[in-house]
Amino acid sequence: MSFPTDFYWGVASAGHQNEGDNIHSDIWTLEHTEPTIFREPSGPACRAYDLWETDLDIIRDMGLNAYRFSVEWARIEPSRGSVDTAALDHYEQVVDGALERGIAPLITFCHFAAPHWFAASGSWIGADAPELFADHCDRVMARIGDRIGAGITLNEPNLEQVLQSIGHMPPEIEQAKREMLAAAARDAGSERYYAANIIPATDQIELRDGFLRAHRAGKAAIKARRADLPVGVSIAIGDEVALAGGEERRDAKREQVYDFWLREARSDDFIGVQNYERVWHGPDGEVFPDGPRNGMGTVIAPASVAGAARYAHEVSGVPVLVSEHGIQTDDDAVRADFIPAALAELALEAERGTPILGYCHWTLMDNFEWIFGYRAKLGLVEVDRETFARSPKPSAGVYADAVKRYRS
Repeated sequence: MSFPTDFYWGVASAGHQNEGDNIHSDIWTLEHTEPTIFREPSGPACRAYDLWETDLDIIRDMGLNAYRFSVEWARIEPSRGSVDTAALDHYEQVVDGALERGIAPLITFCHFAAPHWFAASGSWIGADAPELFADHCDRVMARIGDRIGAGITLNEPNLEQVLQSIGHMPPEIEQAKREMLAAAARDAGSERYYAANIIPATDQIELRDGFLRAHRAGKAAIKARRADLPVGVSIAIGDEVALAGGEERRDAKREQVYDFWLREARSDDFIGVQNYERVWHGPDGEVFPDGPRNGMGTVIAPASVAGAARYAHEVSGVPVLVSEHGIQTDDDAVRADFIPAALAELALEAERGTPILGYCHWTLMDNFEWIFGYRAKLGLVEVDRETFARSPKPSAGVYADAVKRYRS
């Protein structure tokens, strides 16, 4: 079993979840709004904004050749029209530092968090949202676009539909979400307030269409600076499996949650696949088989990433970048078993003919997992919450060993 010689072997992270003190962002605002659905504020996160060289050293020492990370719009443009060149300097240093270590930077232009002023002035459904996002993409490309390996415009614009479809969000969260967003809007003196990963169920379609316009505008801006750069969007996608009689339910789920973006990706260079689970469909609804479960409550299925990649390519027709894949668990031994099993399935899928550009494990280190705070563990590296010292877990070594075998 093998992967292409130019395959990206990497890890993925997000600025707001790792960097710390992203005080000008919409997510920071919502963390401090009363009421809030966030378990705790992000605060200093993992101090990755300061410790980026340490983190790049860890990635290099694992033998990886790619790092997917985001450039934080709220840092670069903390107030509308005001560009912080020091923030651009920082991301340029990270890009150059990665290249010096033989690591290709894979850039996410917006990983959920956006500036507070953007959220308060119409957010992603504002009439000028596409233009504003395109401006952000343009200024980032002007600084670092000549040195990056790929660009992802938006991270998981379908996340809320996925969470609702698999029941990860309790019904009472929907009302609490609305109350928080209403309070944020009042505090900001605006009519509405949204964040990309905090969307009421009734507003999903309106925001989806806003994300679509932003994606297209952002991609155009990126391509205007560098036409040869591979650009795509990443989506959350489960491996939907139909048992006998469950085909209609499976197909309805796919159409509702994934196919809109997979069809859009037909005009992109790749589709980013972010997979964490498999869902089984029977004639009467979802089926929940026995077996060990991850921290999200679903059965551990290492083959799910291969199934998700296969379906994404079948519909989109473009190559797949596994931009996220991992497992939430407090037991790192489970993660250590999961990674090689999943990679073996992905290798088989590549040999069957599905074009796969790379694999980025989510995530480099235990971090701020949005409304769940620091409780959820998905990292290959443990972070001391007081000293911020990084300690690679055994699973990091397992992943490194697997990469070494596949690259040899």
